[in-house]
Amino acid sequence: MGDAMTKILILEDDAALCKGIELVLNTDGRAFTPCHSVTAASAAIQNDAPDLLILDINLPDGSGLDFCRELRAMGVAAPVLMLTANDTELDMVVGLEGGADDYITKPFSLAVLRARVDALLRRGAYGKAAAVDGFILDFEKLRFEKDGQAVELSKTEARLLQLLFANKGQTLSREQLLERIWPDGTEFVDENALSVAVRRLRAKLETDPSNPRYIKTVHGIGYKWANVASEAASL
Repeated sequence: MGDAMTKILILEDDAALCKGIELVLNTDGRAFTPCHSVTAASAAIQNDAPDLLILDINLPDGSGLDFCRELRAMGVAAPVLMLTANDTELDMVVGLEGGADDYITKPFSLAVLRARVDALLRRGAYGKAAAVDGFILDFEKLRFEKDGQAVELSKTEARLLQLLFANKGQTLSREQLLERIWPDGTEFVDENALSVAVRRLRAKLETDPSNPRYIKTVHGIGYKWANVASEAASL
């Protein structure tokens, strides 16, 4: 079973810089989505949820900072690294309050950029709390609520929820989930452990666990967290 790819979205209108960032960050197990406008980045995220985003602030059709705020409001919890030409304290505070996890000022060393990105990915991404569809999901503090009521999850259930939510709308195979929930060795995990974890998570989060709205089974493949807002908008 191969490891799932780490997906990095780069939003930078300077095509040469965008390519340079991709080259310096490129290692086995990483896939990149280069975007040169907010419009392109918005479309890319609808198709495939990234594990990390690198956002330039000044873009031809908007602001990376505004885009970051929109992502957080939508519940996108992947870490965000901002690229900015300004290094004043005010710019830093505004960026971090807007939902960014880190920032780096231009011109910057690509080696420093690589170190910052590696640190964000090691931090175990998706540490920020997300509020969406009546849920509050705080994976850093392991605090979960549904419609204002606290929900107690085991560490396995929390990790499963984290993976599904961070990749909402995208099907994760049983193999991917097994490897990422039990990274110390899936050969020692009972083959029904994942099914049991899914069933328990549905019982705690779904209004009707037998007809789940969020945690969907994709028969023959695995599971996904349904992007309910997008599905509703398309009806």
